[in-house]
Amino acid sequence: MMVAALTGISPQVIADLKLGRPRTIELQSAHNIITLSEVNPGDPIFLTSVAPEDLSPGDSGIILEVQMVSISMKRMIEYSHASFFEERERTSARVQLRYCGTSIVKEVGNLGCCKAARVDVVKCTCFHAV
Repeated sequence: MMVAALTGISPQVIADLKLGRPRTIELQSAHNIITLSEVNPGDPIFLTSVAPEDLSPGDSGIILEVQMVSISMKRMIEYSHASFFEERERTSARVQLRYCGTSIVKEVGNLGCCKAARVDVVKCTCFHAV
C-alpha cells in the first residue's frame, strides 16, 4: 500500500509509539512538515529512523494511523545588546499517531524538494530469526 512517510524520526520516539497508546509528536523538519500537509486524520502513515536521502527498499519502520494533524507558525524574538532584536518565524507540525504494526519499504515513491515523501510498504505479519 502506498502511504506518506515521515523520515529521520528518533528510535526512542518509535519505541514509545510501539507501546500502543496514541502519542503526539512535534516535527520541525521541512520535509516532514510538507508530508504532513497532505495527510488527514484516519490515513495510515509510515515512520522510520532512516534519513530521507537514504530511504530505500528493505528499510524497516512502523505503520501508524493519524488521529490529528496541526500545522502552525511560531513567532520567536531574539534580543542582542539590549538595543537590537530579530524576529523569526518557525513552522512546526504536531501529529497524534496510533500504532498499527511494523512494516518494510517495498518501493520508494517521489522524494524531492517540496514534495511529500511516499513509500509503498508491506505490513509484516511474521519475523525471521537470523
